[in-house]
Amino acid sequence: MNHVPGGPELLRELEPVAAAELDRHLSLAKEWFPHEYVPWSRGRDFDGVLGGEAWCPEESSLTEVGRIALTLNLLTEDNLPSYHHEIARMVDRDSAWDAWVHRWTAEEGRHSIAIRDYLLTARAVDPVALERCRMAHMTAGYRNDHQDGLLHSVAYVTFQEMATRLAHRNSGKLCGDPIAERLVVRVAIDENLHMIFYRNLLKAAFELAPDAAMRAVTDVVTGFRMPGHGISGFQRKALKIAVGGVYNLRIHHDDVLQPVLRHLRIMERTGLGPDGEKAREELAAFLAVLEAKAARFDERLAARTARTAAGGTPSEEDSGPAA
Repeated sequence: MNHVPGGPELLRELEPVAAAELDRHLSLAKEWFPHEYVPWSRGRDFDGVLGGEAWCPEESSLTEVGRIALTLNLLTEDNLPSYHHEIARMVDRDSAWDAWVHRWTAEEGRHSIAIRDYLLTARAVDPVALERCRMAHMTAGYRNDHQDGLLHSVAYVTFQEMATRLAHRNSGKLCGDPIAERLVVRVAIDENLHMIFYRNLLKAAFELAPDAAMRAVTDVVTGFRMPGHGISGFQRKALKIAVGGVYNLRIHHDDVLQPVLRHLRIMERTGLGPDGEKAREELAAFLAVLEAKAARFDERLAARTARTAAGGTPSEEDSGPAA
């Protein structure tokens, strides 16, 4: 079948799938309440109009990598209005797509409520710096790297939700506070359900427009950036969480890209035309290069760990790029 990638015709043909996936999501999603995951007894007034106590780093129970990771996760969730706009502008009102976008937005908004309440109540981060970063990030907004229509957006969010799920889970393991870990594990459960929704839509798109879907996957994978890349100091912070084991090239290759690509049977698919085959060849070549980069990252990280164990001072060059 010949469809315009991301065009209205494909949007309509995928709507029954979106409706079925929304029903599946609603049957699996569990109601939960942010206030139940926040240690309110730790809270007290900050300095300012209420005359409380100024924050100091020693108050935080989080590891350094935990503070950075949870802050990046929160600031990414904070920019939800921009993400909502990027998706909602492509769909019709009163459609299954529209119902999903609003449900997804409500669930993602719950994540930012819960994480911010935890960070401030536990006095885990500087509240002034956090608010300034939020204002700067949201003022700048977010623009989808892929303006090619529905398929590119669905492909991007599939991989992004998988990446976010891993980032939350790994943040919890490494943050040093079991209460924070319990919270972000709960958030990661939602992100996994979101990923499945988009992944199943992408799978259906391969049956309707295989060449266009393959091109969308290739473009997204080869140009992938997390939605929080515009946060102030993102590269430096990304390096910290890469070295800390929250998110890095090895995790990106092994635990984000490969599981999705295997589920979609990207390398085994038949019925592709010349354009689809060309896109798959590009993807295979990129993945080979990415695996080599991940191997170099592993080597540098091992060298950094060994140097630290021997009492030396590792440099940022020891670990290389984060992603």
